Amino acid sequence: MNEPAHEKAPAKTGIETLPPMQANIEPLIHTIRGKQVIIDSDLAVLYGVETKVFNQAVKRNERRFPDHFRFRLTDEEYTSLRSQSVTSKERGGRRYLPYAFTEQGVAMLSAVLRSDTAIDTSIRIMDAFVAMRNLLAENAVLLERLRDIETEQAIFQKSTDERFDKVFRLLEGESEPAQRIFFEGQLFDAFSLLTDLVSRAEQNIVLIDGYVDVHTLNILAKKREGVIATIYTSGNRLTQGDIEVFNAQYPSLEVHRTKAFHDRFLVLDESIAYHIGASLKDAGRKCFAINLVRDEMLVSELIGRLADTR
Repeated sequence: MNEPAHEKAPAKTGIETLPPMQANIEPLIHTIRGKQVIIDSDLAVLYGVETKVFNQAVKRNERRFPDHFRFRLTDEEYTSLRSQSVTSKERGGRRYLPYAFTEQGVAMLSAVLRSDTAIDTSIRIMDAFVAMRNLLAENAVLLERLRDIETEQAIFQKSTDERFDKVFRLLEGESEPAQRIFFEGQLFDAFSLLTDLVSRAEQNIVLIDGYVDVHTLNILAKKREGVIATIYTSGNRLTQGDIEVFNAQYPSLEVHRTKAFHDRFLVLDESIAYHIGASLKDAGRKCFAINLVRDEMLVSELIGRLADTR
């Protein structure tokens, strides 16, 4: 009985010596010199050939692979690439620096490696390049949106912080009731409240009082160090010598003469103002009241009128 005739095996070419790899291709795509590329050794595995055979096939068609299709890595680029876990590890190392193939270079490979397997593999790789490019584009849009959100959050946070600071300052300024009435004889209570208000100013104090003297300076002496105090008065009970003595220990104090005001006001940091029913030097000797001026526009107008009196 005759043995059945065996079909003659197809002749093997150099590009079909190993089974092609069916693994995920995206991890093999790297960004080098601002371009998406795949290394020759990884391409060789994908096409099912040895790296040497793969590069020999490309070399025979070198005119098809200009620099923007294929370029050799530098030592630094190769060292950086080897540190990445997704890079394929070659057995026994290699004598020469690898080549990197761009998307155009991979497209050209289908014209060089003409087997059905090579064509199918080229299609898979090209699809992977497109998928990676789309992913990068989506990430770029996402990152831009995240940057916009971060910017908006920073602006909102700054605005919120400013509002909270203002609220806290107002709360601090109103730890005492917004309105207080002191009756005759409450000298110490009135003095304590006035010195407490003065001590809250962080930058400047403006006092409008037609009758000031050294007793008034005793209250202003409770201000914080470095806070500038300015008095607008119509009286002459405070001498230049009194001002100089005060400034020697509690700088700085300025006194301006004006008859433009009848009532007394205490303004802290150009933002918080109190209307005071008695001169500070007489606070507590007779019944008087202290009221917080809640209208910010009125406070601004008051400060503006002060500038006109100089």
